Amino acid sequence: MSAADTNTIASEVFATLYTGKQIAPFSARVEGFDNAKAYRVTAKLRALRLARGEQHVGRKIGFTNTNIWDEYQVFEPIWGDMFAGRVKPLDPLRSENLIELDGFAEPLIEPEIQFGIAEPLHPDMSEHEMLSNIAWVAHGCEIVQSIYPGWKFTAADTIACGGLHAALRIGPHHSSNEFNLDLLVEQLASFKITLNCDGKEVDHGTGANVLGSPLKALKALVKMLAQDKNNPPLAPGEIVTTGVLTRAFPVKAGQVWSTRLEGISLEGVAVLFS
Repeated sequence: MSAADTNTIASEVFATLYTGKQIAPFSARVEGFDNAKAYRVTAKLRALRLARGEQHVGRKIGFTNTNIWDEYQVFEPIWGDMFAGRVKPLDPLRSENLIELDGFAEPLIEPEIQFGIAEPLHPDMSEHEMLSNIAWVAHGCEIVQSIYPGWKFTAADTIACGGLHAALRIGPHHSSNEFNLDLLVEQLASFKITLNCDGKEVDHGTGANVLGSPLKALKALVKMLAQDKNNPPLAPGEIVTTGVLTRAFPVKAGQVWSTRLEGISLEGVAVLFS
């Protein structure tokens, strides 16, 4: 795929994101469109957003939950960039935090574990060593969207549109210094989560759903970036959200979605959609 093709695809995504509009998947229009070509689009799309004045703040990892691979016909983790304005903290003093859905295409909610990166990470690090280089751990939710109708796409299509990212909401930060790191490694794999909509339980999950643990999902991202010649590695200060712990569910205005966690010292969250 030529540089001109890369620019054309990135420009089409750039013009479509956050408009609520949808387009045909690139895999159906560009012969041989694969992940390597899509990550070249990622680099160009990031450049377009930075040129517009947006601030890059981190990465989202997608399709780390192997339980949903058959549903979406994507069988490997992917990643996308996140930018300020779409990433916000949740107010712990509010029982419900508002998320506006205007401009999102077929939005879904995904409860996730998030990390704040303090020091560089390397693919050969143990999970304990990775935690030592993480500033904070939090629980929150990512809102994902599909600019492709009906959530029909290939892995490459999801990469080209920024990993399906729409917004991120982050719960209270907990410094890694608050934890016994060996215990936290175990808890991140074993904790349980309940997802509720309007007070009714709709699904359950566990940390093990995301490639065995959110830390293993983070390590998978570090490995992907180490092999990527077009995109930079994680930098100190970046935020990483590690993938859906339950299934992903459609959301609509007026709904209140909330979570409850057991087996780890992280608060549940609640959001109201409008």
